Amino acid sequence: MMSAPVMWMRGGTSKGGYFLKDDLPAHTAARDAFLLRAMGSPDRLQIDGMGGADPLTSKVAVVSKSQRPGVDVDYLFLQVFVDQALVSDAQNCGNILAGVGPFAIERGLVAAADGETRVTIFMENTGQIAVATVCTPGGAVSYAGDARIDGVPGSHAPVPLEFRDTAGSSCGALLPTGHAVDVVEGVPVTLIDNGMPCVVMQAADLGITGYEDRDWLDGNAELKARIEAIRLAVGERMNLGDVQDKSVPKIMLVAPPRNDGAITVRSFIPHRAHATIGVLGAVSVATACLILGSPAAAVASIPPGARKLLSVEHPTGEMSCVLETDEAGAVVSAALLRTARKLMDGTVFA
Repeated sequence: MMSAPVMWMRGGTSKGGYFLKDDLPAHTAARDAFLLRAMGSPDRLQIDGMGGADPLTSKVAVVSKSQRPGVDVDYLFLQVFVDQALVSDAQNCGNILAGVGPFAIERGLVAAADGETRVTIFMENTGQIAVATVCTPGGAVSYAGDARIDGVPGSHAPVPLEFRDTAGSSCGALLPTGHAVDVVEGVPVTLIDNGMPCVVMQAADLGITGYEDRDWLDGNAELKARIEAIRLAVGERMNLGDVQDKSVPKIMLVAPPRNDGAITVRSFIPHRAHATIGVLGAVSVATACLILGSPAAAVASIPPGARKLLSVEHPTGEMSCVLETDEAGAVVSAALLRTARKLMDGTVFA
């Protein structure tokens, strides 16, 4: 039986295992086999492992001290599929990212300052950089605070995340086809990547309102088959290749806001409806709202000014994105508020 030190953490609206890179097998196949056993995959209940029978609770962060100038740590995100023997590094996860800064400090990879500590993180999946600000009163990580995020009960210490140069992180360009709108399977869509490859389309074009709950969406086989056909059709166009066995692109069904936000979204990740929305998915959707002529722009409510606070409404609340734009209206930076909490520190066996 193999084992490895691990810290189980909630990051944003996800949770999973945080490992030091050197504590996992060096070879990818051996590492993935270990993580599948640790999570209990493939099994829809993950009954023989630590996974929570949901993609949001079957995630892994692999963290190491960075040798890159100006960077503190390298972070590799791995999605461990629930019902398939598959571990994917095809995407980032901005929610799990929220726990990387605290984890790096707890493991001694980054020295804590008194008050707060900025941790610069290289996201290996896409080659981009994020900066997390971690509360460290007295030089120790604190998870207690007054910050609240929808989808997570209670309040916790804030973990602001600033993203740099995320446009085209996986697809090579913000709009990989060069178009604000493409028509795929008869549906107008925006193919976009501002940190997360997404297919953004109006829910109304699929015959739904966009306000349905997660269970209804997951139970609608006809809807899911239609959006999967669109997803498979755009893989090559988004420079992602054959996406049949990949977790990207994500599907984003948008509608006008209901609660004074900028836009409403129902996200598929990619085969199950998301209880909320991923951090970088929210950034990509918010960015799509600013693209003239896009399906998202047609239903969004956009505030004036170069600095825009866009509230992306999702099934359990909202996620606020702060987008900075240049004189031409292009997004130059994005930031979000997340929280994290240490749940367990010990050894996992597989």
